[in-house]
Amino acid sequence: MNTTNALDAAPKSIDASTLKAWEDNHDDLMIIDVRSGAEFDAMHINGSYHVPLAMLSEHTEEFAAKMGTRVVLVCQSGNRAEQARKHLDAVGLASASVLSGGVPAYEAAGGNVVRGRGAWALERQVRMTAGSLVLAGVLGSKFISPKLGLIAGGIGAGLTFSAATNSCAMGQMLSKMPWNRSANEPTAHQALKNLDARA
Repeated sequence: MNTTNALDAAPKSIDASTLKAWEDNHDDLMIIDVRSGAEFDAMHINGSYHVPLAMLSEHTEEFAAKMGTRVVLVCQSGNRAEQARKHLDAVGLASASVLSGGVPAYEAAGGNVVRGRGAWALERQVRMTAGSLVLAGVLGSKFISPKLGLIAGGIGAGLTFSAATNSCAMGQMLSKMPWNRSANEPTAHQALKNLDARA
């Protein structure tokens, strides 16, 4: 792993215009997309490497050793990328930055993206699932049994915990669902090999 004092002080978050400027001026730039396979297939930044968050979390040291000195982590909004940044920082890679606003912000700024088949972003799936469960719990408590209101309470408690810890168990569970998988989703070995090819 190659770090320098200048890049140890890299900003924790950058905006899309900064990333575009870095693309034009830095050959050492490495963009790591930590979203699900379906999200990556739907749209990703041209030239980015796909390393899903769960994979990066499980093999943090191995991935950190393959990353360059100027790393930008991207996801849909910035939340998962920030989790990835913290994992990398914990093993000594302090030069990673997070793209604020994620891939959609980069596209809106006129960035070069690759589009594929459409898929809902994981954050949207979480909102739909949580909202549906809360609605079902409230309606069920009114028309079937008051005990079904506990579903809404449980989801509310889960969302509160998720916000407090900046994690999302529901998102992690949904990311493993078949519709969020991609036929092209890399194994850890393949993703590491792809980073090797860049170096």
